[in-house]
Amino acid sequence: MTQGMVYLVGAGPGASDLVTVRGKELIQQCDVLVYDYLVYDELLTWTRRDCEKTYVGKKSGYHSKPQVEIEKLLIEEAKAGKMVVRLKGGDPFIFGRGGEEADALLSAGIAFEIVPGVSASMGTAASMGIPLTHRKDSSSVVLVTGHEDPEKSETAIDWKKYAKLDATLCIYMGLTKLDSIVEQLIDAGMSKDTPAAVVQWATLPTQESCIGKLGTILNEVKEAGIKPPAMIIIGEVVKDAPKHSWFEQKPLFGKRIAITRTRQQTSELMHRLLQLGAEVRELPLIRVRSAVDEDVKKEIFGELGTYEWIVFSSPNGVRFFFEAFLSEFKDLRSMGFMRIAAVGPATAREIEKFHLQVELVPEKHTAADLAQALIDTEAIEHAKVLVVKGNLGSDDLIKPLEEKWAIVDRFEVYKTEATDLSENRAAQKFRELGAHAITFTSGSTVRSFVKQAKALQLAEGAQTPKTISIGPRTSKVMSESHVPLTKEAKTSSLDGLVEAIMEELGAK
Repeated sequence: MTQGMVYLVGAGPGASDLVTVRGKELIQQCDVLVYDYLVYDELLTWTRRDCEKTYVGKKSGYHSKPQVEIEKLLIEEAKAGKMVVRLKGGDPFIFGRGGEEADALLSAGIAFEIVPGVSASMGTAASMGIPLTHRKDSSSVVLVTGHEDPEKSETAIDWKKYAKLDATLCIYMGLTKLDSIVEQLIDAGMSKDTPAAVVQWATLPTQESCIGKLGTILNEVKEAGIKPPAMIIIGEVVKDAPKHSWFEQKPLFGKRIAITRTRQQTSELMHRLLQLGAEVRELPLIRVRSAVDEDVKKEIFGELGTYEWIVFSSPNGVRFFFEAFLSEFKDLRSMGFMRIAAVGPATAREIEKFHLQVELVPEKHTAADLAQALIDTEAIEHAKVLVVKGNLGSDDLIKPLEEKWAIVDRFEVYKTEATDLSENRAAQKFRELGAHAITFTSGSTVRSFVKQAKALQLAEGAQTPKTISIGPRTSKVMSESHVPLTKEAKTSSLDGLVEAIMEELGAK
């Protein structure tokens, strides 16, 4: 058996888009993922379905696995021939015990690679607009742990010597001993007026921060309710943080939004909301799978060159159609000279990935408007039209075409099914905390939401979300299902949905 390899990978300070390209590649490829407490949930979704995921996190007062057992696990999995990623918050060699794990692997004869990550101090400083070094204020940076051993009741760090350095202090894991640290720094001569900042969950939408002075920072932390994990930064460079602030100024910062699309479809919406500062929770209320009848496929593909129009009513239809098409044909020219229509820009973009030109997209992105746009071409009467759809597609597209004497063939290529969120981690968080808004992008997500009402029932004190619909058809199902509607997007698209969220949550 070929021996495996271990990769000690830095997960960065929190935000998933701050993971290195190399780090993400390894997470996507590994057989085993061994991860820490400070690793953001989204990173865990990057793995292969068959990847073994083992949590070995440590936080104050609780260790899921002793360090020696973690090292033993890495060695055993590598000896079994597996590709192992040891994923650590920040950088693995900055207060991450990466050096100890590298020593253990070396002693066991296990090959390893070290993949650095954006450190917590660098990420925190960037999110707060704090320059760790500045020609006028600080020419050096000190990284120091405030809690070098969880079993110790007191820190052994000599804070007095750090008080005499003309440097920026970045203190990891020091919040629970902040009172003692502040007292020792002041006793050693550091001015009470030295600027200081404390930041919890830096770079994430849940970031909490306070900025003050060394002599007052304890009270400010208490008033802000900041708890571990948090980074402490002390030095003159902190004074410009309010002026340089950008992260907490994002329009949706501090807003929690639940999105109900399928997991495959959430990425674009999630990315856009994250860029606007929102905390996004995925509630995949439906799943979509390929469902192509082989006899129908054979019949449709046998006449493919005879269609004048092919009409796609969703991005899912595009993906599953071409999956079926490319399993039969090796050349896109086998589609013939048919014209292509799409219900909206997202569907059109999916088609254009195959280097095909979309000739018709209606101004309003609904099935009824697509039908009318086709009729308005005055080339529909007796035209042969192929409509690619899923099992829940309505007749809003097909019926008007048939009434104008079009010859319409239906090709179902996918099936939409409700999921079970009773054991889902995101659903648990939704129950506990609620959200400021929840989006619905199809009637099927609404029906699944109603069906799973018990699994999604909010706990006492949780934030009741505003409900935002992507368009009229979804709003209609909400009304029929007695789900209150707060706002409907002006256009049935992701652009319209994001605009509606911004308007409803008061973002500028």
